[in-house]
Order: sequence, then structure tokens, then C-alpha cells
Amino acid sequence: MNIYNVVASNKWKTVLIMVLFVLFITTAGFIYGKASGGLGLSYAAIAFIFALFSSVGSYFFSDKLVLATTGAKKIEKIDNPEVFNIVENLAIAAGLPMPSVYIVNDPSPNAFATGRDPKHAVVAVTTGILERLNKSELEGVIAHELSHVKNFDIRLMAIVAILVGFIAILGDFFMRSLWFRGSDRDNDNRSSGIFLIIGIVFAILSPIIAMLIQLAISRKREFLADASGSLLTRYPEGLANALEKIAADPTPTRSATPATAHLFFSNPFKDKKSASWFASLFNTHPPLEERIKILREM
Repeated sequence: MNIYNVVASNKWKTVLIMVLFVLFITTAGFIYGKASGGLGLSYAAIAFIFALFSSVGSYFFSDKLVLATTGAKKIEKIDNPEVFNIVENLAIAAGLPMPSVYIVNDPSPNAFATGRDPKHAVVAVTTGILERLNKSELEGVIAHELSHVKNFDIRLMAIVAILVGFIAILGDFFMRSLWFRGSDRDNDNRSSGIFLIIGIVFAILSPIIAMLIQLAISRKREFLADASGSLLTRYPEGLANALEKIAADPTPTRSATPATAHLFFSNPFKDKKSASWFASLFNTHPPLEERIKILREM
């Protein structure tokens, strides 16, 4: 698959994810409404409106929310000339507009890109990665992130970061609402009782569904960004060395959340190891060792 097919695929996936999200929220609203003894269609309509606005809002504002969540601070060339010049030179080499550059005050070595398209892109690096990597290694990481920008991965990742959180919150809201339900509920309403069970199942499964939405983007995009980033720098070893240093650092990224974990260059929750092959299917990133091996074979 060439780069143009990847870009087209990511644009299509963006629309698909937003449509599926709206349908899921609408269905959940109907079930939660029936479970609460109300009119399912009314609840579904309200949920649909919220889902629609949330989807559109996430497209335009998710990058701002991600930056606010991570505490990233925008810098100019005078603030850190080396980082700014690396981003600027690689953006020119990639044929991209100059993205905004942010630094996150976090001791863990990591980075991410966000934004809805290359004209509104952001590249952020942590203070930890600036302290640990040399110039060629940092170039490899930033080239990786700019590849996400060029491949339109940032649009997918930014939208998913918001949608995942929204789905989880909806399920949590329903579960909490059960504690405040009145005691005069008709316990003989078998239909409502059935929907109550279905609603509880929906709420319990919401975190898993949210995780699957993250995984719908596929861990393969990380391999693609590694490869295209190495083509940009013409030095795969720089990125491989960066990954080795990050793998050796046990510090988790404190500015990351479960909803934004997939945005980062490497898995930010380093203290959470997969205990089995099945558990590894739910990781947001491929193993660092596998990424390093592929880079060294390029």
C-alpha cells in the first residue's frame, strides 16, 4: 500500500469512526432511556444530538483539549532553537507546513502529534525526551511524528481521543444514575427490566468498546510512521537508538491518560506490562523491541 492509499484510507476511517460513534451513542441512549422507564426514542434523539455535536466538536477542538490535558506549552524559536529548527527542517523536507511546537513538562521521554490536518498540526515533545536523546535520535522521533501528520493519522487520533472518553463517560453516567432512581419504579415492568439488564451490560462493556475504537486505528500505523520517518531522515539507526533509550527508561508518562495513550510515540504506561498474548492484543502500541528489530533490518 503506497502513501496515497494510506492517506485516503485514514480519511475514510475518520468518517466511518464518526458514523459508528453516533450510531453507538444513539443506541445506548435508547437502551438507557428504556432502562430508566422513559421513552427510548426521546433519549435516543437527545443522545444523537449530543453525539453529533461531540463528533463535530472533536474534529475542530480535540487538539486543544489534548494539549490542555497534557499541559503542553507552545514555544517559539527563541525559546528552544534546536528543537524548533529540527521540526522546521524536517517539515520542509516532508513538504509540510510548519506545525506548532509544544513542550510538555514531563520527565518521561515521549512525544506526540495532534491536529485535524497538516495545516493545523502540532508536534509536542516532553522535557524528558529532550534530556535523554541526542540530535539524531530526536530527529528520528520528530520525523516519526511528522509522518503521522503527513499520513493524516493525527486527524484519526485526535477524534478518537475525544470519542473514547465520551463513550466511557456515558456508561459511567448511566451506572451512577441507578443509585438515584426513585423507589416507586414499577418492578413489574418486564420490558423495562430487560432493558435495565441490557443497559447495565452496555455500561460495563463501554470501556472495552472504547478501547476497541482506539485499536480500530491499528498498531500498524506506528510501524508505518517508523518507516516513513526513517525515509525522511535517511537514518533508521537514529530512531532505533531513540527507541532503545526509551525502552530502558521505566518512567511512565504522567501527562498521559487512557484516552490519549494512543497519541504518544511510545506506550506511556510503562508500568503496565502485558501478561499474555491475549492481553497484548489490547495494547495501543507495538512492542518497542519489535519496532527496533524492523528498523535495524531496513
